[in-house]
Amino acid sequence: MNPIAFRATLINIIGNTSLFALKLTAGLLSGSIALISDALNSFNDIAAAIATFICVKISDKAADEGHPFGHNRAEPIAGLIIAVLAGILGFEMIREAIERILMGTKAEISLFTLLVPVVTMVTKGLMSWHFRRVGRMFNSPALTATALDSLMDVLVAVAVLVGIAGVRLGWGFLDPMAAFVISLWIIYTGYRIGLENIAYLMGQAPSPEMLEEIRRAALDVNGVKALDKVKAHYVGNFIHVEIHIEVNKDLSTLESHAIGEEVERRVESIGLIDKSFVHINPA
Repeated sequence: MNPIAFRATLINIIGNTSLFALKLTAGLLSGSIALISDALNSFNDIAAAIATFICVKISDKAADEGHPFGHNRAEPIAGLIIAVLAGILGFEMIREAIERILMGTKAEISLFTLLVPVVTMVTKGLMSWHFRRVGRMFNSPALTATALDSLMDVLVAVAVLVGIAGVRLGWGFLDPMAAFVISLWIIYTGYRIGLENIAYLMGQAPSPEMLEEIRRAALDVNGVKALDKVKAHYVGNFIHVEIHIEVNKDLSTLESHAIGEEVERRVESIGLIDKSFVHINPA
Protein backbone atom coordinates (compact mmCIF):
# COMPACT_ATOMS: atom_id res chain seq x y z
CA MET A 1 0.00 0.00 0.00
CA ASN A 2 1.22 3.50 -0.80
CA PRO A 3 2.61 5.06 2.42
CA ILE A 4 0.48 8.21 2.02
CA ALA A 5 -2.75 6.21 1.51
CA PHE A 6 -1.79 3.93 4.40
CA ARG A 7 -1.22 6.93 6.68
CA ALA A 8 -4.59 8.43 5.65
CA THR A 9 -6.51 5.26 6.51
CA LEU A 10 -4.64 4.96 9.81
CA ILE A 11 -5.48 8.59 10.68
CA ASN A 12 -9.11 7.81 9.89
CA ILE A 13 -9.21 4.85 12.29
CA ILE A 14 -7.40 6.62 15.14
CA GLY A 15 -9.32 9.89 14.72
CA ASN A 16 -12.75 8.24 14.69
CA THR A 17 -11.91 5.98 17.62
CA SER A 18 -10.83 8.98 19.72
CA LEU A 19 -13.96 10.95 18.80
CA PHE A 20 -16.18 7.94 19.52
CA ALA A 21 -14.78 7.65 23.05
CA LEU A 22 -15.15 11.40 23.65
CA LYS A 23 -18.73 11.62 22.34
CA LEU A 24 -19.91 8.47 24.11
CA THR A 25 -18.49 9.67 27.43
CA ALA A 26 -20.12 13.09 27.08
CA GLY A 27 -23.39 11.57 25.86
CA LEU A 28 -23.68 9.10 28.73
CA LEU A 29 -22.78 11.72 31.33
CA SER A 30 -25.28 14.25 30.01
CA GLY A 31 -28.00 11.95 28.69
CA SER A 32 -27.97 13.80 25.33
CA ILE A 33 -29.49 11.63 22.58
CA ALA A 34 -27.87 13.86 19.97
CA LEU A 35 -24.40 13.18 21.38
CA ILE A 36 -25.07 9.46 21.82
CA SER A 37 -26.33 9.31 18.24
CA ASP A 38 -23.22 11.14 17.07
CA ALA A 39 -21.11 8.63 19.03
CA LEU A 40 -22.86 5.82 17.14
CA ASN A 41 -22.09 7.72 13.95
CA SER A 42 -18.40 7.66 14.91
CA PHE A 43 -18.66 3.94 15.64
CA ASN A 44 -20.00 3.52 12.10
CA ASP A 45 -17.05 5.58 10.85
CA ILE A 46 -14.63 3.25 12.67
CA ALA A 47 -16.15 0.20 10.98
CA ALA A 48 -16.08 1.98 7.61
CA ALA A 49 -12.46 3.07 8.18
CA ILE A 50 -11.40 -0.52 8.86
CA ALA A 51 -13.27 -1.68 5.73
CA THR A 52 -11.58 1.07 3.72
CA PHE A 53 -8.16 0.07 5.06
CA ILE A 54 -8.69 -3.58 4.10
CA CYS A 55 -10.10 -2.81 0.65
CA VAL A 56 -7.44 -0.20 -0.22
CA LYS A 57 -4.80 -2.78 0.72
CA ILE A 58 -6.48 -5.41 -1.49
CA SER A 59 -6.89 -2.93 -4.35
CA ASP A 60 -3.18 -2.13 -4.26
CA LYS A 61 -2.22 -5.75 -5.00
CA ALA A 62 -0.72 -6.43 -8.42
CA ALA A 63 -2.64 -8.37 -11.06
CA ASP A 64 -2.39 -12.15 -10.74
CA GLU A 65 -3.63 -15.25 -12.53
CA GLY A 66 -7.01 -15.13 -10.83
CA HIS A 67 -7.38 -11.35 -11.29
CA PRO A 68 -5.60 -10.50 -14.56
CA PHE A 69 -6.79 -6.88 -14.50
CA GLY A 70 -5.88 -6.23 -10.88
CA HIS A 71 -8.04 -5.74 -7.79
CA ASN A 72 -9.40 -2.24 -8.43
CA ARG A 73 -13.00 -3.20 -7.67
CA ALA A 74 -12.07 -3.62 -3.99
CA GLU A 75 -12.14 0.13 -3.30
CA PRO A 76 -15.71 0.77 -4.54
CA ILE A 77 -16.78 -2.16 -2.35
CA ALA A 78 -15.42 -0.24 0.65
CA GLY A 79 -17.38 2.85 -0.42
CA LEU A 80 -20.52 0.71 -0.74
CA ILE A 81 -20.01 -0.68 2.77
CA ILE A 82 -19.83 2.89 4.07
CA ALA A 83 -23.12 3.69 2.33
CA VAL A 84 -24.94 0.64 3.72
CA LEU A 85 -23.71 1.23 7.27
CA ALA A 86 -24.71 4.90 7.06
CA GLY A 87 -28.24 3.93 6.00
CA ILE A 88 -28.67 1.41 8.81
CA LEU A 89 -27.35 3.86 11.38
CA GLY A 90 -29.52 6.69 10.10
CA PHE A 91 -32.76 4.72 10.47
CA GLU A 92 -31.76 3.51 13.93
CA MET A 93 -31.09 7.09 15.02
CA ILE A 94 -34.50 8.21 13.73
CA ARG A 95 -36.17 5.57 15.90
CA GLU A 96 -34.24 6.69 18.98
CA ALA A 97 -34.95 10.37 18.36
CA ILE A 98 -38.71 9.79 17.99
CA GLU A 99 -38.77 7.78 21.22
CA ARG A 100 -37.03 10.64 23.06
CA ILE A 101 -39.45 13.22 21.64
CA LEU A 102 -42.44 11.13 22.78
CA MET A 103 -40.93 10.42 26.21
CA GLY A 104 -39.80 14.01 26.76
CA THR A 105 -36.53 12.98 28.41
CA LYS A 106 -34.29 15.96 29.17
CA ALA A 107 -30.48 15.99 29.09
CA GLU A 108 -28.20 17.78 31.54
CA ILE A 109 -25.71 19.89 29.58
CA SER A 110 -22.36 20.95 31.05
CA LEU A 111 -19.54 23.05 29.59
CA PHE A 112 -17.68 19.84 28.75
CA THR A 113 -20.72 18.61 26.81
CA LEU A 114 -20.82 21.84 24.81
CA LEU A 115 -17.11 21.59 23.94
CA VAL A 116 -17.37 18.08 22.46
CA PRO A 117 -19.14 19.08 19.19
CA VAL A 118 -16.74 21.99 18.79
CA VAL A 119 -13.77 19.63 19.03
CA THR A 120 -15.53 17.31 16.57
CA MET A 121 -16.07 20.10 14.03
CA VAL A 122 -12.41 21.11 14.05
CA THR A 123 -11.09 17.53 13.95
CA LYS A 124 -13.46 16.31 11.26
CA GLY A 125 -12.91 19.41 9.13
CA LEU A 126 -9.18 18.75 9.07
CA MET A 127 -9.72 15.05 8.37
CA SER A 128 -12.08 15.81 5.48
CA TRP A 129 -9.57 18.16 3.87
CA HIS A 130 -6.78 15.60 4.20
CA PHE A 131 -8.80 12.64 2.87
CA ARG A 132 -10.11 14.64 -0.08
CA ARG A 133 -6.58 15.65 -1.05
CA VAL A 134 -5.21 12.10 -0.76
CA GLY A 135 -8.29 10.62 -2.49
CA ARG A 136 -7.79 12.88 -5.49
CA MET A 137 -4.06 12.22 -5.51
CA PHE A 138 -4.56 8.45 -5.85
CA ASN A 139 -8.00 8.46 -7.50
CA SER A 140 -9.39 6.49 -4.55
CA PRO A 141 -13.20 6.36 -4.33
CA ALA A 142 -12.96 4.85 -0.84
CA LEU A 143 -10.89 7.75 0.51
CA THR A 144 -13.03 10.27 -1.37
CA ALA A 145 -16.13 8.74 0.21
CA THR A 146 -14.41 8.99 3.59
CA ALA A 147 -13.72 12.69 2.95
CA LEU A 148 -17.42 13.26 2.24
CA ASP A 149 -18.35 11.31 5.34
CA SER A 150 -15.97 13.43 7.45
CA LEU A 151 -17.47 16.61 5.99
CA MET A 152 -20.92 15.30 6.83
CA ASP A 153 -19.73 14.79 10.40
CA VAL A 154 -18.88 18.49 10.64
CA LEU A 155 -22.50 19.30 9.82
CA VAL A 156 -23.65 16.63 12.24
CA ALA A 157 -21.57 18.29 14.97
CA VAL A 158 -23.23 21.64 14.19
CA ALA A 159 -26.65 20.01 14.64
CA VAL A 160 -25.49 18.45 17.92
CA LEU A 161 -24.23 21.82 19.16
CA VAL A 162 -27.56 23.48 18.32
CA GLY A 163 -29.46 20.69 20.07
CA ILE A 164 -27.51 20.65 23.32
CA ALA A 165 -27.21 24.45 23.43
CA GLY A 166 -30.99 24.55 23.11
CA VAL A 167 -31.32 22.21 26.08
CA ARG A 168 -28.99 24.47 28.05
CA LEU A 169 -31.32 27.40 27.26
CA GLY A 170 -34.38 25.45 28.36
CA TRP A 171 -35.61 24.02 25.04
CA GLY A 172 -35.23 20.32 25.78
CA PHE A 173 -36.97 19.17 22.57
CA LEU A 174 -34.05 20.47 20.48
CA ASP A 175 -31.81 17.58 21.55
CA PRO A 176 -33.91 14.77 19.98
CA MET A 177 -34.81 17.07 17.09
CA ALA A 178 -31.10 17.49 16.38
CA ALA A 179 -30.72 13.70 16.46
CA PHE A 180 -33.59 13.42 13.96
CA VAL A 181 -31.96 15.91 11.55
CA ILE A 182 -28.62 14.10 11.90
CA SER A 183 -30.34 10.84 10.93
CA LEU A 184 -31.85 12.25 7.75
CA TRP A 185 -28.52 13.71 6.65
CA ILE A 186 -26.65 10.46 7.27
CA ILE A 187 -29.19 8.50 5.22
CA TYR A 188 -28.97 11.01 2.34
CA THR A 189 -25.17 10.99 2.31
CA GLY A 190 -25.10 7.19 2.41
CA TYR A 191 -27.47 7.17 -0.56
CA ARG A 192 -25.16 9.44 -2.58
CA ILE A 193 -22.04 7.45 -1.73
CA GLY A 194 -23.85 4.22 -2.59
CA LEU A 195 -24.93 5.44 -6.02
CA GLU A 196 -21.41 6.58 -6.87
CA ASN A 197 -19.78 3.29 -5.94
CA ILE A 198 -22.48 1.16 -7.54
CA ALA A 199 -21.68 3.00 -10.77
CA TYR A 200 -18.01 1.98 -10.41
CA LEU A 201 -18.94 -1.66 -9.76
CA MET A 202 -21.45 -1.80 -12.64
CA GLY A 203 -18.90 -0.64 -15.20
CA GLN A 204 -20.46 2.74 -15.94
CA ALA A 205 -19.06 4.68 -18.89
CA PRO A 206 -16.86 7.69 -18.10
CA SER A 207 -17.99 11.24 -18.81
CA PRO A 208 -18.39 12.53 -22.39
CA GLU A 209 -15.41 14.83 -21.73
CA MET A 210 -13.22 11.83 -20.91
CA LEU A 211 -14.36 9.99 -24.06
CA GLU A 212 -13.55 13.05 -26.14
CA GLU A 213 -10.08 13.22 -24.59
CA ILE A 214 -9.54 9.57 -25.54
CA ARG A 215 -10.61 10.27 -29.14
CA ARG A 216 -8.27 13.24 -29.42
CA ALA A 217 -5.33 11.24 -28.06
CA ALA A 218 -5.90 8.47 -30.61
CA LEU A 219 -6.43 10.77 -33.59
CA ASP A 220 -3.25 12.69 -32.78
CA VAL A 221 -1.17 9.58 -33.56
CA ASN A 222 0.46 9.78 -36.97
CA GLY A 223 -1.03 7.17 -39.30
CA VAL A 224 -4.49 7.02 -37.73
CA LYS A 225 -6.98 7.95 -40.46
CA ALA A 226 -10.18 7.69 -38.43
CA LEU A 227 -11.82 6.01 -35.45
CA ASP A 228 -14.49 3.38 -36.01
CA LYS A 229 -15.43 2.82 -32.39
CA VAL A 230 -14.51 4.12 -28.95
CA LYS A 231 -15.95 2.42 -25.86
CA ALA A 232 -14.87 2.76 -22.24
CA HIS A 233 -16.06 1.65 -18.82
CA TYR A 234 -14.92 1.69 -15.22
CA VAL A 235 -13.21 -1.36 -13.74
CA GLY A 236 -13.22 -0.39 -10.10
CA ASN A 237 -12.03 3.20 -9.98
CA PHE A 238 -10.00 3.01 -13.22
CA ILE A 239 -11.08 2.92 -16.86
CA HIS A 240 -10.62 0.31 -19.58
CA VAL A 241 -10.91 1.44 -23.20
CA GLU A 242 -11.72 -0.42 -26.42
CA ILE A 243 -10.85 1.56 -29.53
CA HIS A 244 -10.97 0.69 -33.25
CA ILE A 245 -8.66 2.69 -35.50
CA GLU A 246 -8.43 2.92 -39.29
CA VAL A 247 -4.98 2.80 -40.94
CA ASN A 248 -3.86 2.75 -44.55
CA LYS A 249 -4.47 -0.70 -45.99
CA ASP A 250 -1.17 -0.54 -47.89
CA LEU A 251 0.89 -0.42 -44.70
CA SER A 252 2.78 -3.53 -43.63
CA THR A 253 1.63 -5.52 -40.62
CA LEU A 254 4.67 -4.27 -38.69
CA GLU A 255 3.87 -0.62 -39.47
CA SER A 256 0.19 -1.03 -38.54
CA HIS A 257 1.15 -2.72 -35.30
CA ALA A 258 3.51 0.13 -34.40
CA ILE A 259 0.70 2.65 -34.93
CA GLY A 260 -1.60 0.58 -32.73
CA GLU A 261 1.03 0.42 -29.98
CA GLU A 262 1.48 4.20 -30.09
CA VAL A 263 -2.30 4.71 -29.79
CA GLU A 264 -2.31 2.38 -26.80
CA ARG A 265 0.53 4.31 -25.17
CA ARG A 266 -1.10 7.71 -25.77
CA VAL A 267 -4.48 6.61 -24.43
CA GLU A 268 -3.01 4.93 -21.35
CA SER A 269 -1.08 8.12 -20.55
CA ILE A 270 -4.43 9.76 -19.68
CA GLY A 271 -4.70 9.82 -15.88
CA LEU A 272 -7.58 7.43 -15.16
CA ILE A 273 -6.95 4.99 -18.03
CA ASP A 274 -5.62 1.66 -16.76
CA LYS A 275 -5.74 -0.35 -19.98
CA SER A 276 -6.58 0.27 -23.65
CA PHE A 277 -7.37 -2.41 -26.21
CA VAL A 278 -6.67 -1.24 -29.78
CA HIS A 279 -8.14 -2.95 -32.85
CA ILE A 280 -6.59 -2.09 -36.22
CA ASN A 281 -8.83 -1.89 -39.31
CA PRO A 282 -7.17 -1.45 -42.74
CA ALA A 283 -8.98 1.16 -44.84
